[in-house]
Amino acid sequence: MTSRDWQADRRAVFDRDDHTCRHCGAVGDATDPTDCRTHPVGAPPLDGTVHESALVTVCTDCFVSLSSSPSVDRSSTSLEPLTSRETLFDHVRETTRTQGGAIADAASFASLATSLPTTLAGAETAGEPATDDTGAEYRRLRRDVLLAIDIADAQLERLGSIDESAFDADVRSSVDAFAASATDLQSTLRTVVDRSETVLAGLGRCHGCFDALEGDRCSTCRLEARETADWERADGEMALERLFSAINDELQDASTTTEALTDRATALAARLSDD
Repeated sequence: MTSRDWQADRRAVFDRDDHTCRHCGAVGDATDPTDCRTHPVGAPPLDGTVHESALVTVCTDCFVSLSSSPSVDRSSTSLEPLTSRETLFDHVRETTRTQGGAIADAASFASLATSLPTTLAGAETAGEPATDDTGAEYRRLRRDVLLAIDIADAQLERLGSIDESAFDADVRSSVDAFAASATDLQSTLRTVVDRSETVLAGLGRCHGCFDALEGDRCSTCRLEARETADWERADGEMALERLFSAINDELQDASTTTEALTDRATALAARLSDD
């Protein structure tokens, strides 16, 4: 996918996000359309216009950080090679910080998703439609966690391309151990997001834009409906309690993996500080 696929919607996305990078919080210049960039999250359809629910505002620096992402043209960006202990340490620290933010975002997203059956049922009982605020909050939290995961992916890919000749075997081994834990954490976070999105599908809503879903593809954002068969009881109803329990288990796994990641980051920092 190239930038022109979502170019038409970018001003509306910038306005929605107050011209503020959703990752680092940098505020762009509303009068300068080149001061912010848009980044697609959640694998939107490759053809046609990308719906605003799958687009997020990022600053130029974060866009450059995403240069390892498949959705970004790498030829337009350049990153400083990880050839020194200082740049490697800073990169590992930033990757750890990004993943810490992704865990918090995933927990918030999961909390909202698991509360939706009660929220939507209450609205239906009262004869009222689901509030626009609920849908807007769902879409925002989803975009934030997917963006954090994308940035961490790019950071890990860059970590895998360090100049091995610049570091001794002990440092390289510590980098590999850190990257392994970080990659495990990425997988866990994706599972949390996937299962949280499945809650929406089980409620008859699009997991991307929150609109009511009819058929196999959303008529609003054109995402394919999330598969729910693994979470259905014999009578065809959603086994929501089992799904909620699985989401909680994944969050617990993320916490455990984070402890290992912290230990390995500390070990790497010690290696890098050795004379």
